[in-house]
Amino acid sequence: MLVTFYGGTREVTGSMHMITTQQDRILLDCGLFQGRRKDTAEKNRILPFDPRILTNVILSHAHIDHSGRIPLLVKKNFTGRIFSTRATHGACEYLLPDSAHIQESDADYLNYKAVRSLLADISQGKGEEGTGKRDAAKAVKLLKSGKNSLNREAIDGYIRKYSLERAQSLYSTEDAKAALGSFEGIPCNNEVTIGKDMTCTFYEAGHILGSAISIIKYRDGDRTFTVCYTGDLGRFDKPILKDPAQDFNEADRNVDLMIMESTYGNRTHEGTEDLYQRLRDELNTTFDKGGTVVIPSFAFGRAQELLYVIHELFMKGEVPRVPVYVDSPLASSMTKVFGEHPETYDRETHKTFLETGRNPFIFDKVHFVSSVDESMKLMREEKPHIVISASGMCEVGRILHHLRYRVHNPNNTILIVGYMAEHTLGRKILTLGQEYMESGQKGEPPMIKILGKEYPLKARVVRLGGFSAHADQKEMMRFLKGSNLDVKKIAVVHGEEQSSLSFADHLNQQGFQAFVPHAGETIRV
Repeated sequence: MLVTFYGGTREVTGSMHMITTQQDRILLDCGLFQGRRKDTAEKNRILPFDPRILTNVILSHAHIDHSGRIPLLVKKNFTGRIFSTRATHGACEYLLPDSAHIQESDADYLNYKAVRSLLADISQGKGEEGTGKRDAAKAVKLLKSGKNSLNREAIDGYIRKYSLERAQSLYSTEDAKAALGSFEGIPCNNEVTIGKDMTCTFYEAGHILGSAISIIKYRDGDRTFTVCYTGDLGRFDKPILKDPAQDFNEADRNVDLMIMESTYGNRTHEGTEDLYQRLRDELNTTFDKGGTVVIPSFAFGRAQELLYVIHELFMKGEVPRVPVYVDSPLASSMTKVFGEHPETYDRETHKTFLETGRNPFIFDKVHFVSSVDESMKLMREEKPHIVISASGMCEVGRILHHLRYRVHNPNNTILIVGYMAEHTLGRKILTLGQEYMESGQKGEPPMIKILGKEYPLKARVVRLGGFSAHADQKEMMRFLKGSNLDVKKIAVVHGEEQSSLSFADHLNQQGFQAFVPHAGETIRV
């Protein structure tokens, strides 16, 4: 049995690994690389193998950095099955088409900018001779249909006319919907055949709804080889979801290789018990100033956890009952998916909400914003409120518009409640915002470029680590030492290089045998 590490090695996004036997090739995740467009575009388009050689895919969970290239895989003639938990399958029914829609919208906007720039040059006399300047100036107005929509037909016409390079999405919404036909939802603790003499069993990972630890077993003659793929490990004692599994079936306990994440391998979170208090204090501080709280959030998982905690704070009367706006159509859909899978909830959630007839995520002050016009109107709202909007790393989506309307006001607060990868706008806001706050907000504020325009970052930037869905170093060690697994070797993945190296070193000091693979490296199990 061979294992090749293709993505999510010495970096956080793009998770993808392959198990190879004499008969089969099984892919573990097929994630999207995220970050600056120029750095990730080519990495996402080029698969390091022909998808036709794959037997099947094991999907640990629905986050796009683990699932986002599955439609590309199917588009390029992958014909196998994609095995996941049922909740992950349900989440992907919304997440993958949404990913395609974002890519298509992004490509449309880039094409619009390219045509607009060309026509502007022509109207100023920099273009082809014989082209009317007045006609070019008029043409710019035709590139939009309405205030917030692009005229794709007109844009496409100019791209063809002037032979411009066309920006294209990685895959289409139709490709994403077609890929969903390859999914097969499997309950946790149920063994399923994934190849010749190969099986997979899912266990709770506690990271997001449906996330799973995968135990893959391969029988070769009289020997059985076992790989444990943690995917992304969740935290212990967090609201809503069950803790990561530690009790594994006897047949699954002898692990030859564990492929383990390390997002927070060199860090420790705030205690989950502090989460409510910290959020309460930050909300009250902002509302006392008459400000608004803007929370960049993943639409799946983080948004629902925020609603859960805010709901409890409202129920206890610990913060003013201001309006809470979820400005993300995807988050609205994902909240519905959460409601369909109460079997994943922990005992506390059942006791606090379900057994008293309450929905954890729906209450009288929460409003789900759907249309663009509603979103634009919300940006002009001056009364204190909370906005939860995607994307979580501030790279795309409606959050960009909320930020550009709010960052310049020192009465507002930007709450960072999740991981911000290197080279993302979210990481820049977090780093510069905290440096400015540590200086006592003296001197000129840092400038942040949002949608091509610079804004002074005067709003308070506060990081609440308690909301992270990833286990920290202590929690990962709790998982390892508290489980009944016997692990021979650990490949440390899904972490920035320093985090992975640091965690591998810590594991070795604790008596485990750990290493950090390079992208493209193959090892024999």
